[in-house]
Amino acid sequence: MWRVGIDEAGYGPNLGPLVLACTACHVPDDTPADLWGVLAAAVRKKVGRDDGRLLIDDSKKVHQGVTGNAKLERGVLAMIGQTGALPTTLAELLDHRAVGDSIIELLEEPWYQSTMPIGVFDEAAKITTAVNAFGEVCRAANVTWFAPRMMVIPTPRFNNLLDQLDLKSEVLIDGIKRLFATVLTLPGTDPVRVAVDRLGGRTFYAPLLQEVFKDGYVRIVQESAEMCEYTIYGLSREIHFSFQPRADGEHMNVALASMLAKYLREVFMTQFNAHWSTHVPGVKPTAGYPVDAARFLNDIRDVMEQRAIPMRKVWRRK
Repeated sequence: MWRVGIDEAGYGPNLGPLVLACTACHVPDDTPADLWGVLAAAVRKKVGRDDGRLLIDDSKKVHQGVTGNAKLERGVLAMIGQTGALPTTLAELLDHRAVGDSIIELLEEPWYQSTMPIGVFDEAAKITTAVNAFGEVCRAANVTWFAPRMMVIPTPRFNNLLDQLDLKSEVLIDGIKRLFATVLTLPGTDPVRVAVDRLGGRTFYAPLLQEVFKDGYVRIVQESAEMCEYTIYGLSREIHFSFQPRADGEHMNVALASMLAKYLREVFMTQFNAHWSTHVPGVKPTAGYPVDAARFLNDIRDVMEQRAIPMRKVWRRK
């Protein structure tokens, strides 16, 4: 059986890209739903003291304190390290993993640096230790990881999609649909169980799933405020979707997707801030969220005008 988790980072900001991520692992059919429990010898949630195990949780809980980026990077690379050699640059990380036109559109961003080394936030020795420890426990439990998938929506594409779709939530849905379709590329024909957080305030998802999986038949298992479940039949494999609030606290795959999306978002914002600091010396970095994003935009506005950079290339209008 395949376990899949999907989440996003950067839905709320006005600056920088929206990033979505999908993680997948193959497990024996009788594996308990709680992967944290199955892999407890190597991983933990953010409860209690740090005992040396790998922290995997909602990215907001992992990304705390001065070592937040390092903890994100360690967890993400520990998982990616199970799918092959660790990437050494951002381009290698995105290669074969980025969905749609993500790479093409990133290359059009003036701040994007594809040659940026991977492993800039954490210590190399700690990353290696995490990869080895996580791998040993996964192998003992017969948990096999598949290369994650990422969808990056830079600001220009975000605004172009808004022009077409009008609603900000539909921009998120457009990216999510592309990740949904990737579950059909998982090896073999074993069933797939996909866990997703609530999407942009949407309540029901059967029409959305039917749109993505046109050759299948979507059956509603249950629909409520706390849980929506659907099973898709008629494809090469059975696919089960669950949508629930705070899914990253219930499913380790969703937590890892949350961490991967947040990690990439942090890498991109590091590049974004570095780019603008070369043109506006002394400008205070931003995370891109409302209020501070407006401050940052005001700080760089004169340079944008001098360089004839349109507002829609930098600022998300919703």
